[in-house]
Amino acid sequence: MEDATIPNENKRLYAIGDIHGRLDLLDRAIAAIEQDVAAHGSHALTVTLGDYIDRGPKSRGVLDRLMTNPFPTPYVSLKGNHEVLLESLLADPTVGQHWRRLGGLETLHSYGVSVSGLMVGKNYDEAADHLRAAMPAEHLKFLQLMKTSYMHGKYFLCHAGVRPGVPLDRQSDEDLLWIRDEFLSSKMNYGKIVVHGHTPVEAPEVLPNRINIDTGAFATGQLSCVVLNESGHRFLTV
Repeated sequence: MEDATIPNENKRLYAIGDIHGRLDLLDRAIAAIEQDVAAHGSHALTVTLGDYIDRGPKSRGVLDRLMTNPFPTPYVSLKGNHEVLLESLLADPTVGQHWRRLGGLETLHSYGVSVSGLMVGKNYDEAADHLRAAMPAEHLKFLQLMKTSYMHGKYFLCHAGVRPGVPLDRQSDEDLLWIRDEFLSSKMNYGKIVVHGHTPVEAPEVLPNRINIDTGAFATGQLSCVVLNESGHRFLTV
């Protein structure tokens, strides 16, 4: 993954919502960005907003693809709450009881780990051991190096959202990864437009203070990619 700390606020930015194991849709988003870069120039940056794994069938394939930066631009990978759950499982297998209800079984299956015991709430220790053995070290390193937020011009990008009343540079990782109701109901001006995922919507939600691009790709087949610059935004067809 390339270092994307490029200070030029006029750089075009591509942001991709929650992928959740849909490698097919990720590949379509990559192709759409390649076409857009060919048309508008390479002075650009790509940011993915987290939740690469779980629910969809190809979690391992998504991480394989992203960790080599498949985009025609520098790339920033943000962490989602589902990546945190996977890391937590490896440290504390009892997390599996919660994770399996959130699509974790599909991730285990993508790594070739048997899920028969977990389907009935058993064998969490064994599953964690097998996953630890099956995951390439590069995947774990990729997860560990992910940021929880990224600021670019007039935009602040994160997975879930921000806590109203807390300065953007003092937001906790817990809120950046998990917050929902307090953020979604707020009309506060944060000083930046918050670009996020985490809460699925039928179509991208564009409000004065935030843009939600989680369109439930794993279930709907719709992965959203927004193009951002200082003059506004537009969406790519994926």
